Amino acid sequence: MIYSMTGYAAVAAELPSGALTLELRSVNHRYLDFQVRMPEDLRSLEPALREAVSAQMQRGKIECRINYAARGVSATTTKLNNELLNQLADWSRQVQTVMHDARGMSVSEVLRWEGMLESPSAAADELRNAVLALMHEAVSEFSAARAREGEKLKEFLLQRVAQIEAIRSAVVPRIPAAISAYEARLAARLREAVQSQDNDRLHQEVVLFATRIDVDEELSRLASHLAEVRRIVDQGGVVGKRLDFLMQELNREANTLGSKAVDAEVSRASMEIKLLIEQMREQIQNLE
Repeated sequence: MIYSMTGYAAVAAELPSGALTLELRSVNHRYLDFQVRMPEDLRSLEPALREAVSAQMQRGKIECRINYAARGVSATTTKLNNELLNQLADWSRQVQTVMHDARGMSVSEVLRWEGMLESPSAAADELRNAVLALMHEAVSEFSAARAREGEKLKEFLLQRVAQIEAIRSAVVPRIPAAISAYEARLAARLREAVQSQDNDRLHQEVVLFATRIDVDEELSRLASHLAEVRRIVDQGGVVGKRLDFLMQELNREANTLGSKAVDAEVSRASMEIKLLIEQMREQIQNLE
């Protein structure tokens, strides 16, 4: 199985104290780039989240978003921080002992004091465990999405490989006739060159013939590279970089075939092959 570097997953969990959501999304990238956005009190979980992702993906730019929305609390569930209240009262007495005319704090001022009112919230361990559980669920869904996209890309690549193989197979039988026609034209030019005793032209025609006459090597390497593409795709795993290198090799052979073309059909075949290679190369950029 091959995997796309493009994927998305979103999971959620309802806790007694609030709602927790986690999203994973990724795009193609040369290396593994993991970025996470989460509440600061969960920041200590980042190494564990990174490890969970890197165990499933070796390349790609991944963004993880974690949101926690605490439930609204009623006045009946809000409590005074008695320890802080007693401390504040003690401070007030100490101040008034030294400054007799100091005004005491009103009830509203006391209630607005930071930390004076306590609302029930998620226990730290409960929230951490929920985040980790969600992360494993998200990674599983994320990998499945990448695998489905990878399967589509595999099918796309194999279709293009089959098309190039068909073009190559159609070109091979044309080569002998194309060479014969080219030899006839060359023979006529050589006779003209000999009659005119144009040695430079004679030499140029011979060199041109030598470079254009043999495309067997290019056609053979095309077949070899296409077979290697099939083998790598069927083998699966991390294939992006190897396939990208093969696209360069295929393109080199297609270019050489075009430069050696001895008739219009072979030239058109070279152009069609290069177009299909470019289509493959664009999609391979999304493969891990």
